[in-house]
Amino acid sequence: MRVSNFNYMSLLSNSRARKNIDVSIERKLSMTKFNAASTSNMVNQQDTDYDWSQYTILIAEDEDTNYIYLETALEKTNATILRAKNGKEAVELARVNPMIDIILMDIKMPEMNGFEATRSIKSFRKDIPIIAQTAFAMDEDRRNCSAVGCIDFLAKPIRYRVLVETLAKYLK
Repeated sequence: MRVSNFNYMSLLSNSRARKNIDVSIERKLSMTKFNAASTSNMVNQQDTDYDWSQYTILIAEDEDTNYIYLETALEKTNATILRAKNGKEAVELARVNPMIDIILMDIKMPEMNGFEATRSIKSFRKDIPIIAQTAFAMDEDRRNCSAVGCIDFLAKPIRYRVLVETLAKYLK
């Protein structure tokens, strides 16, 4: 009796877990849509006088919501935007695409983190500016980013004005 009761409870909790996962996924999707709409409104309210139509920006970011925010924020600059979802993709895109002018590099990514990816990219493209973007904003994190070759550092959440002003320093 206990065994069948245990199996029933296990099945019940698995069913609840699946339901919670489905609800969680639905919430994430609706938050992504909400964040994209909010970002679009925020960008429309800013004075955007950057014309970066001649530049290509590689955004190395595994999180969809963060990427959508950055892409939407940079939309009015007319820059060409490329995306890498992990460090290995960032290295490969930097290797095969000499048109990339600057890289926004997330530090915490799957397959290869941003530190390793930056080190690798700098081994064959020494002059490309790489800006670290991370939720970890301690002084040690900044030093580690600098040590691997990042020229600047953006702490998440990234504010629109800070993003474009930081990029503007290096896109000349």
